[in-house]
Amino acid sequence: MNGCESIEITQAAQDDLLAAYWFYEHQQTGIGAYFLNSLYADIDALQISAGVHIKVQPSGAFRSLGSRFPFAIYYLLEGKKATVMAVLDTRRSPEWLRERQSL
Repeated sequence: MNGCESIEITQAAQDDLLAAYWFYEHQQTGIGAYFLNSLYADIDALQISAGVHIKVQPSGAFRSLGSRFPFAIYYLLEGKKATVMAVLDTRRSPEWLRERQSL
């Protein structure tokens, strides 16, 4: 069975979301809020789909891709709880992403 009963977002992932919010908000007023709404909807969707995404090595975290923005949601699944560890821009350099993926 896939999905989870609860979702926790770590402080690091919240910081990732906030930094991206400000990036988009500086592009055009209102886009930051649209970004957050979209990514939180993607995170909420883990209640249905947690555990079906690709696992990333070496951390063993799952990676779900955002539906509207080029961001990846990295989460751990322990029992019926998903813990979002990072929300990263997939346009970043591969080296930077590998460094951050070592959650």
